[in-house]
Amino acid sequence: MNNILLTGASGFLGKHMLNRWCGEGMHVDSLGRADSNSIRLDIVNEFTGLQGDSFDVVVHAAGKAHSIPKEQWEEEQFFDVNLQGTIHLCRALEKGGKLPYAFVFISTVAVYGISEGNFISEDVALNGSTPYALSKIAAEEYLISWCKDNDITLVILRPPLIAGANAPGNLGAMVQAIDGNRYFRIGKGEARKSIVMAEDIAAVIPDLVKVGGIYNITDDDHPSFKELEEVIARQLNKRIRTMPLLPIRIASMVGDLLGPVAPINSEKLNKIIKTLTFSNQKIKQAINWKPTSVLNNYKII
Repeated sequence: MNNILLTGASGFLGKHMLNRWCGEGMHVDSLGRADSNSIRLDIVNEFTGLQGDSFDVVVHAAGKAHSIPKEQWEEEQFFDVNLQGTIHLCRALEKGGKLPYAFVFISTVAVYGISEGNFISEDVALNGSTPYALSKIAAEEYLISWCKDNDITLVILRPPLIAGANAPGNLGAMVQAIDGNRYFRIGKGEARKSIVMAEDIAAVIPDLVKVGGIYNITDDDHPSFKELEEVIARQLNKRIRTMPLLPIRIASMVGDLLGPVAPINSEKLNKIIKTLTFSNQKIKQAINWKPTSVLNNYKII
């Protein structure tokens, strides 16, 4: 894995990959819209010009996430980027000559469509129903077929929350809310969630391309909301205030009636008060991996 084509290098996870691999002496070509990419283009549009024999491994980390669509065109964007973008990338590789020996796709645990449970394994059916989940499922299915037809080793990684400095998404929103004294612990904060350090994802890929497969990737802590809140609050020198569950539950019922404009509804509340963790046994057995503890190593900046 000396010559890598990386999409999404300007994103949160992509930056961790780029920095680590370049620091280890690997040659990385980045592909994307930002000026910082060595290959500047938008995968939403069909393109050519990739020299396939230049890459040992393609790591496809580009994708659309961290937004809730309100209009039809917003839902379509998930498929334009996550599915069609993947197809366009594969077709460009075909036109470029020799294909890479391995392809790594960054998917998501959202493909399972599960809101509660403990240690969900990769064998669970893919029942995700959001545009984000459906577009990732479709991309996974396409890549499984494409890589099989072209004798390419495929790695699909399904991360949950990804931790690291200046993390986006729900974790980033939690940091901002705690920093701005707008955050409240709901009840006892006992619900546990799976989470993984961004650098762990970058670290395991060189070993995974040797074996292939589909894997959840998460640490062993699966911290509770309370544990994660306290890690963040200590770094910000803030105190976490607590709000009883009952008034929030009533507010969520009102939110169900108000629709998308409501700041809280039953679906959002359940994500906070229900445990949802994913098994990492498959990846640990495949490459004898020992994940980094998020609770002991997560730094917000």
